[in-house]
Amino acid sequence: MGSEGDSNVLTMGTLNPNVIEIRFGLESPVFGRFNDLVNEIESGVEKPFTKIINLSVGDTHKLGLKPITFLRQVLALCAYPELLKSGDFPEDVKARAEKILKACGKGIGSYTDPWGLKEVREDVARYIAERDGYPSDYRDIGLTSGAAGAARQVMSLLMTGKDTVKRTGLMIPVPQYPLYSATTSEFGGYTIPYYLEEGTNWSLDIMELERAIAEAKPHCIPRAIVVINPGNPTSSVLTKDEIKEIIKFAHRHRLFLMADEVYQHNVWADGAEFVSFKKTLMEMGPPYTQMQLASFMSASKGFMGECGLRAGYFEIINIPPDVKAEITKSLFVKQCAPSTGQAVMDCVVNPPKPGDASYNQFIQEKTFVISDLKKKSKVVSDFLNSVEGITCPEISGSMYAFARIHLSEKALQAAEKAGLIPDDFYCISLLEQTGIFTVPGYCFRQKPGTFHFRMTILPQMEDLLYALEKLKEFQTNFMAKYE
Repeated sequence: MGSEGDSNVLTMGTLNPNVIEIRFGLESPVFGRFNDLVNEIESGVEKPFTKIINLSVGDTHKLGLKPITFLRQVLALCAYPELLKSGDFPEDVKARAEKILKACGKGIGSYTDPWGLKEVREDVARYIAERDGYPSDYRDIGLTSGAAGAARQVMSLLMTGKDTVKRTGLMIPVPQYPLYSATTSEFGGYTIPYYLEEGTNWSLDIMELERAIAEAKPHCIPRAIVVINPGNPTSSVLTKDEIKEIIKFAHRHRLFLMADEVYQHNVWADGAEFVSFKKTLMEMGPPYTQMQLASFMSASKGFMGECGLRAGYFEIINIPPDVKAEITKSLFVKQCAPSTGQAVMDCVVNPPKPGDASYNQFIQEKTFVISDLKKKSKVVSDFLNSVEGITCPEISGSMYAFARIHLSEKALQAAEKAGLIPDDFYCISLLEQTGIFTVPGYCFRQKPGTFHFRMTILPQMEDLLYALEKLKEFQTNFMAKYE
């Protein structure tokens, strides 16, 4: 008779092997050490620093950004309609809340259509049409639980074949946001990494795409290419010419295009401009206008930063009606995205207009956030490049620095002796000695033989400058120790 433990149905031996394959960066020991450090400080343990600065995550509100008033006022009225009787809210806020409540039927606590509220999807379609100059159909738009929900929904549709040769291959940029490779693993797909060129500000080389797909074909059926623009963690912004080349490449190889465009409001570098994949594809004309494309947007980034409200959408184009019917079935299984998130997304894509009571305050708040982040992007980029042993391409967009650390052989040996990946060794040492929490570069994948860390530019300027000075002091001592 087996032991009591043998009766467990779910063990590491029986767990879905695709789940075990998931890599999201959280397996790095630096995350556990950060939590331990917070607990130690709260318990009164003395440390060689006075405060911890968390630079690990792009959570704007956690790092001090004030919410946009218009968004929160509309959300408050939707959540508690009794406030509509109050004289404390502008009329355009009340009108928006009443529109959303009417669309919900029985209030914001009700289920919506699995694709999302028709009225909000119509506003999304108008936003896309005004942005790109080409029509958008609300029936091609689905409201989701953040952009992650949108990406997972589309990726689930692409997965076919259960054996190793017929499984779906997804081309994913490296460095990359781990959602894509993690979800590919979870769904039993095959990750096809293509490397961005760090030396030219994370540019994309079409020959690298050709190399990647050729090497992958014996192992899978390549079916899609993921592009993150502006980039995470690279903060690079694709040029229109680069986007055109990617579209041509996808057409040559019959690949589904997946455009992660959640940072479209976050473009900082002089001369850089966000251009959507849909707009570029439409401008290129036939045969490219017949290509299938899914693009993703979120309220978690931009000037909004509403990460916890889980608001996102996808737009899909050139999808046959019978396939869309299957998508509807899939969405029904998931019920619907949070109604609160749908309300927020409506405010993002249809903000106050000139003449509206909330317009002036909205523009002031939005402008402040964007200008503040632009200033921080230059401060961080310039500072990191002034520190010996660290290089960082220009922060052209997004909200991160993906900095390269040039480690000596002595440092690499010390990391090996400690049983740590070099990036982990560096980031844990930085955390232990300064309280500055960054993410090791390998969590986002990177070229073999290179080492990085990712840090966000989001903290308040005072904390950001404090963190940078601590980082410089640490780097100086680190280089002296491992000369």
